[in-house]
Amino acid sequence: MTTAIVTGAARGVGRGIALVLGEAGATVYVTDRESRARRHSDLPGTVEDTAEQVGERGGQGIPVVVDHADDDAVAALFERVGAERGGLDLLVANACDGNALPFAGGPFWELPLRHWRNMMEVGVRSHLVSAWHAAPLLIERRGLLVMTGFTDPDAEVIAGHVFYDLAMTSVSRLARTLACDLRPHGVTALALSPGFTRTEAIVAALGERMPPGGDPIEFPGRAVRALLEDPEVARHAGRTLRVADLAEEYGFR
Repeated sequence: MTTAIVTGAARGVGRGIALVLGEAGATVYVTDRESRARRHSDLPGTVEDTAEQVGERGGQGIPVVVDHADDDAVAALFERVGAERGGLDLLVANACDGNALPFAGGPFWELPLRHWRNMMEVGVRSHLVSAWHAAPLLIERRGLLVMTGFTDPDAEVIAGHVFYDLAMTSVSRLARTLACDLRPHGVTALALSPGFTRTEAIVAALGERMPPGGDPIEFPGRAVRALLEDPEVARHAGRTLRVADLAEEYGFR
């Protein structure tokens, strides 16, 4: 049985990935700081909710309350998984706090500096810290490391937002550098770029202005499952992959 960790999975893309892994029968450690005992947002979703939904889809969901800005809590998570499972087949590093402040682009000097912490420290740094702790467990199983981000090669500044641009570009570079170190040990590291996804945060922010279309939260999960089940996934090591391109390559919808 596949053992996976999906960080930042109380809602949004992380929840969608966890649910699809549940459909595949995986044991999924669902992490987030949002729990039924302590809420940080008015948006729906907790680690317990997602873990139960993973079980309803056929897998085993294990909720773990983790603030990924807390290095000790992250270390304890991976120590627990190592003790309980002996290794790790998949880490999806997804935790970020990019929506903690209203998201709108503009001149860099007009954007709140708190975006740095939310996107770079809670986002990019938490990807690296999770990967740092996961590496020995992934090597044990010759597993897969997926880091969620975003890419837009046609944009001069992604989303017109300097902090977002820095964070997303950093995730892509991080995937390349981690892949270089992990490849000799049989572990594939890559970045995954979802398209416009109907997350709880986006729906709440746009309301009636929500444009037609957009992907359900499970769509990136289909990409992760396809990569996990691909015996030749190592060919993608170090790349930033768009979910839409993977849908065409693997034939999922």
